[in-house]
Parts: sequence; structure tokens; C-alpha cells
Amino acid sequence: MQQLINGNELIIRVVQGDEIAFGQLFRQYKNKLYSFIFHLSGSATIAEDVLQDVFLKIWRDRDKLTGIDNFNAYLYRMAQNTAINVLRRQSREALLLNEVQRLVPEGIQGDELLAAKEVRIALQQAINNLPPQQQKVYKLGKEQGLSYEQIAAALAISTSTVRNHMVQALKAIREYIALHFPALLIYLVPALTVMMA
Repeated sequence: MQQLINGNELIIRVVQGDEIAFGQLFRQYKNKLYSFIFHLSGSATIAEDVLQDVFLKIWRDRDKLTGIDNFNAYLYRMAQNTAINVLRRQSREALLLNEVQRLVPEGIQGDELLAAKEVRIALQQAINNLPPQQQKVYKLGKEQGLSYEQIAAALAISTSTVRNHMVQALKAIREYIALHFPALLIYLVPALTVMMA
């Protein structure tokens, strides 16, 4: 296979939709990037998943690559951010599970333990029912871990507007859970608080 000398030429070919150039770009970076992600996460599974996610985003958003001055730095920053988001999400899920297990009286299984799954389902339904802007703010803040300032920049709104949307979203989520899943609140109000914190 012909080796491209100019990295910029390779990026240009990827932007143009050249799958062979994209494969070459992947092979050029995959081992070092995998090692970097593994070092950050300590998990081979996370490293593999993040590596795939990053290159999927590169291919999907390839038209944006023309504005990147330093592709290497861009790629590593994207990998770092993706890995951090995965670790944050796993941490929130672990906190919820620990809280649910702590709240359920010892020796009880069955319905009470199923409540943890029901909380996740209820929470997702509540999020899906939020107005679009509140939903965006909630997802960027609680699922992707962005600060209010970062959300404000991403959505081109003020930080105080972000704060208001988040307060309203959390209130709406709690009300939705109380209205549609009141039985879950008996054991799981603290777990919801952890999930929403």
C-alpha cells in the first residue's frame, strides 16, 4: 500500500470521503491512541469502545476536519473527553446502584431490586418529556458532565439561562417520577437525588 508522506493530504482525502485514506488514518493512530485511553481509564473495554467512538465521530464529522490546525492534538483531546464522559456515566450508575442496594432492606430481593431498573426507565421517560432546550441542558450537564459555562457556550445562551433550565428540568423530572411512578419514591428518593446531583 502506498504510504502518504503528507498528513494534510491524508486528512483532505478523508474529508472527501476516501475510505482507504480513513483506514490508513485509523491504522496510523490506533495503537498509540488505544494506549493513551487505556492509561486514562485502566480498562481495555473502555479503551476499545472509546477508540471506536472517536473514529466513528471522525468519519461522521469529517467535513469539520478542514478547520483543524493540529489533528494530533484534536484527536487526543477528543479521546480524552470521550473517555472522561464514559467514566463519569459509569460512576453515576455505580452510585445509583450502591444507593439502591443500601436502601433495600437486607434479605429482600425481587420487586425492590427491580425498582432500580424501573428508576432508570422512569428517569429516561421524564427526560424525554422535557421541553427541547431543558432536555439539551440536562443531557449536556448530567450525562456529558459539562459545566454551566460550557453548556452556555455550546448552546449560545447565558449561564443564568442554563442554570434556570437545569432547575426547571430537575423539578419537572421529580414531578414526573412522583406522578407516574409514586411507588418508586418510597425507597428511591435518595437514589434519584444521587442520580440528579
